[in-house]
Amino acid sequence: MMPIESILPLASRGVLSLTGGGGKTSIMFHLARQLSKAGKTVLTTTTTKIFFPDASQSETVLIDTDPKEILLQAPSLLARTGHVTAAAARMDDAGKLKGFPPETIRLFEDSGLFDWILVEADGSARRPLKAAAEHEPVIPANTSVLIAVAGLEVLGQPLTEELVFRSELAGERMGLEEREEITVSALARLCAHPLGLFKGAPHQAARFIFLNKADDPERCGGGRQLANLLQQSPRPVAEALIVGQALESIHVHACYPLGMEP
Repeated sequence: MMPIESILPLASRGVLSLTGGGGKTSIMFHLARQLSKAGKTVLTTTTTKIFFPDASQSETVLIDTDPKEILLQAPSLLARTGHVTAAAARMDDAGKLKGFPPETIRLFEDSGLFDWILVEADGSARRPLKAAAEHEPVIPANTSVLIAVAGLEVLGQPLTEELVFRSELAGERMGLEEREEITVSALARLCAHPLGLFKGAPHQAARFIFLNKADDPERCGGGRQLANLLQQSPRPVAEALIVGQALESIHVHACYPLGMEP
């Protein structure tokens, strides 16, 4: 089982953004732990909203509408833990934090305080799959690595809003009607669609798909079939497709190259 951090191009420094379905937060904080253990300084944040992290995810959370205040407080905390989480405000609903506009991520990067900035750049209402509306996702323009997340538990299930966030848009992009079965071919169409998993991706970002909930051999087989279809795509979709489980730590079962040049 290979660690996800060995697959992603994380050797130097940059901005990594996560979009798509459920599992983004677990991946973000797992990578933050691994990078800080490797001696990197790490900022975790969002351009949308996230739940307030628990102590196992992030020991330090800075909240201020003024990003300059975040930058003033961060150095001493980074010297102690190597990792801080920052948000603009607390939200009233269900213990969530409100993020920063995407241009603020550039300010954080330009400060030079952080080797890696990890950004949850999308919301999915905790569904395993989503299609982005016009205003989504909120990807910082300076993103260097982009991970799009989708859940394998949708395969073989009917297309419904309970399972797929913005299911009507997803159906249009997958070529499905409401309650039609979500097949591997349909999911491949969403992956490759210009308004699909990588809608709004900055041109310089290295792209990766993470297929979550690979809980059994059948789902792992679905991931392999999806990789085979995407490998045949006339226009490369991403650098690689990762099949795994986004738990407290990230388990990777397989990684399939898809042919996109970094």
